Order: sequence, then C-alpha cells, then structure tokens
Amino acid sequence: MARISMLRFLLLCLTLTIISCMHLFFNCKETKDEVRNVPLHSQESEAMNNDVFIPNIPIHKNDTHELADDTNNPHKLAVIIPFRERFDELMEFAPWIHIFLTNQGVRHKIVVVNQVDIHRFNRASLINIGFIKSRGECDYMVMHDVDLLPNNPDLKYTFPEKGVHHLASPDIHPIYHYAKYVGGVLMLKMSDFALCKGMSNIFWGWGREDDEFFMRMKENNLQLLRPTGITTGYNTFKHIHDKVKRPRDYKRYGSQKQVQFKRDTETGFDTVQYKLASQKDITIDGAPVTVYNVELLCDIIKTPWCDHDKPK
Repeated sequence: MARISMLRFLLLCLTLTIISCMHLFFNCKETKDEVRNVPLHSQESEAMNNDVFIPNIPIHKNDTHELADDTNNPHKLAVIIPFRERFDELMEFAPWIHIFLTNQGVRHKIVVVNQVDIHRFNRASLINIGFIKSRGECDYMVMHDVDLLPNNPDLKYTFPEKGVHHLASPDIHPIYHYAKYVGGVLMLKMSDFALCKGMSNIFWGWGREDDEFFMRMKENNLQLLRPTGITTGYNTFKHIHDKVKRPRDYKRYGSQKQVQFKRDTETGFDTVQYKLASQKDITIDGAPVTVYNVELLCDIIKTPWCDHDKPK
C-alpha cells in the first residue's frame, strides 16, 4: 500500500513538472514575439536618423521634411544652386541645408540647376534659370554655392523684409574678403531679383558676375544688409571645395578682359537662352531636391569666350 502511494506521488510530481515546463515555454515564446514586434527606437533609431551630423546645430526630428503651409509660415525660400559635376559636394550640401533650414522653420525648395552642355560654366545664367523655374512657387530666393555649408544657427535664412541679405559677407566668408563682394550666399525677394532684371548672362568662366550684380542692386537702390553679431568668423561656413581636384576656370579671352568690369545693360533673366534637357526630383538622405539639367546656348557674336578656344 505504501508502495502504491509512493508511485502516485511520483506520478503527480512528474505531471506538475510537465505542466510547469509547458507554461514556461509558451510564456517565453509570447515574450519573444512581443520583443520582435516592438518598433525600433532609442539608440538604434537615433543611429538610423542621424546619418547627417551638423556641428553646433540641434537636429529636430520630424515625420515630414517640409513644414506645413500655415499663416505662421507664409513665405517659401528657393535655394538655387548653380551646378556642374560636383555631386560629392551636393551629397553633403543637400541634407545639411535641409536640416539647417527646417530647424529655423524656413519652408524651402532646393533647386539644382545643372549645366550639361559643353560650354564654359556660367553661374549667373544658371541662377537666372533657377529664378524662372521657382518664382511661381517661392517668394524669395538665395543664390547658394554648393561648397558653402552654414555652420552657425544664428545665421538666419528667414524672409528678408528689407533689402538684400548677403549671408556670406566678407567678414565671415572663408576666402573672399573685399568690401564689394556679394557672392557665395546672397538672399533676396523674388521681386527684387526681377527689379534688377536678374543677372548678366555674359560671364562665362569663373567670377565677376556677382560684382556686376552689385552694380544692378545699387542702380535700383536696394539696401545691402549683412549679418551682425556673428562670432564664428571664417568658420561660420564649412567650405568643402577642393581646388586641387576642381581647379576653377579663371581664364579671360579677347575682349572679355574689358567687359567683365562693365555694367551689362542688355542681358538678364528675360534673355537667358537655354534648353531644358530633363527635370529630376530626387531625395538625398531625406532632403528633397529638384534638378534641372540645362543646356545653355551661346551667342558667339556677343560672347565668343563661351568656349575655351581663344576667339580669332
């Protein structure tokens, strides 16, 4: 009798052990499934969302890259980038400027005007085309070199109520420091750009087109404003151009040497001649970018220096 009781006791213990194991198994499986279905967050999601890091600029995460169009943000900025064969710089610039402007609450459109013809680079004509393509959507614009990355949040890209804002002013530009310099990063209302008839189209090669635009602004009594209270000096912009890899075309041919210092009264945004080869909407590390691939047309009678061969 004692032996039968012992067997029953052992059988009961075995049954309880099996039940406990099964309960533990299903609980572990449920927990594992729950962990598998938890959304990514914390350090892992931070690593995914921070592919682009901007020193000294707090990054505010948003589900959308562009701020809502409401009464608090009635203005929209066209970031016009005259461009040719500098895609590694664009890969860094586009997400950088997109985060920088989003943090300032600036609604914006990044417009890359890419010159794909065989002529010499013409920065002013590309800016004129960028103006034409974006004026129906944006009410102010910034002509922005792709190799200048704003590195101080106190540098404001908000709507310029008065005058023309030269953000890359001589006292903070990494390279150019002469008093009449207005290149690099220049911001103004679309209406003020139109008042100046845009920029001159005669400048093939590098430089002087911004000096001519300075004359246009002065003739139209536009006030030139520059940042104040910026303490970061020549580090206000991160300069990413490699002049060894991409030497700039400073050559002057024929009468180009004389006309480069004169006011051009004939050409502007309304006379720029080009063909639109294609338009592409792309995204670079979360930054939406519109690319216009354009072929500029050259009047070899008026500007025979549009190509590298010296005019006869």
